[in-house]
Amino acid sequence: MTLRNRNAYLSEFDWYRSRSINAPFDSMLNNKIACNEVLRHHIDVPPIDFIKNKGRLVSLTDISKSVQSEAVIFALDSVHTYFMKPLAAGKGKGVHRLDSLDGNLILDGISVEKQEILELLDGTDGWLLTHGVTQHPVLAELYSETTNTLRMITTRDHGGNVGLLFSVLRLGTVQTVPVDNGSRGGLVAHVDLESGQLSAARTLWSTDEFDQHPNSGATIKGIVLPDWQGVRDTILELADALPYLQFVAWDVLLTEQGPVVIEANTSSGVNIVQVWGPQRQGKLGDFYRQHGVIS
Repeated sequence: MTLRNRNAYLSEFDWYRSRSINAPFDSMLNNKIACNEVLRHHIDVPPIDFIKNKGRLVSLTDISKSVQSEAVIFALDSVHTYFMKPLAAGKGKGVHRLDSLDGNLILDGISVEKQEILELLDGTDGWLLTHGVTQHPVLAELYSETTNTLRMITTRDHGGNVGLLFSVLRLGTVQTVPVDNGSRGGLVAHVDLESGQLSAARTLWSTDEFDQHPNSGATIKGIVLPDWQGVRDTILELADALPYLQFVAWDVLLTEQGPVVIEANTSSGVNIVQVWGPQRQGKLGDFYRQHGVIS
């Protein structure tokens, strides 16, 4: 890549500076519990049942009652799937999937004894347990071993108008189970903002393209996401309902009942956008200029 071409791209430093765009509301989005509490008044979000912090495990379904880890096993039997997420980490780090299926316990896709899950719960601190959500069959067909989420970036201009800047579908692989994060080696397929049609998938770490999923063999390129117009309108309405936020990278799961917001992020690394071309003179660069991030 020539120096001239490199200068057409936004840098990680530009991304770092952009994280102040939502100030002073960054802390609300970065706090998974506070964010969940705000968003659930506007859209479906996965319920949070348990939080462990400073060594204390609390059940949110029982008026913030302190409990023992055995309570998680008991609840898992009826909930069937929990995702364990660190309170203060991103990019899929430290995420585990806990399942109960016909009396069998499964951790990250592997059958385990109860003691192994108890050791995980007791041996780590600073996490929450949120309900697993059943993804739309179209997504499950692409790759069923991970929950495959959309990253949808919305921005607000100086006139207060909200727009959808960019979207990709993230797909897990055998290397990333139980998460789908591109930063962990997953695939990302660009979503056409008008039609909801998927491009071939790429990775953040190579120039390879995948018309089909390398593990499931399912076709990716050309697939049209279900009810894309409805999903797009729902996320734009959500962004519009939060007028104090200028930039949000939404993690959205498509279900047969409609979109579910898994998380909201104060920024999205420029790498996931620029896999499909430089953005210094593109829409993201224009947005950064409006907010003084770049000149």
